[in-house]
Amino acid sequence: MKKIKKFSEMGIQAEVGGLIGEKISMKRLVNREITVHAFKISNSKYPEKGNAKCLQIQVSIGGEMRVVFTGSTILQATIQKVSPEDFPFTTTIEEDNMRLEFK
Repeated sequence: MKKIKKFSEMGIQAEVGGLIGEKISMKRLVNREITVHAFKISNSKYPEKGNAKCLQIQVSIGGEMRVVFTGSTILQATIQKVSPEDFPFTTTIEEDNMRLEFK
């Protein structure tokens, strides 16, 4: 009979780097200075919108860590141009003609 292993015996480590903090809506961040700490892009649960991707951004505002989700293709393309050594950085997200942009 095969020995049943304990999970701790398998040598599997949890992935570190998840985003922390309560979700905050984008409309509460627009035109306010924030600090961006990290981001990740994954498949959206709304694949019919935009490029079917979702941008998750780890931000701090007012001393609290928060996470914001957006399908904005402009923010996705822009944040990917930021070098890893430039994180964290401060910015303001502005809405211009229904488009969100880092300023």
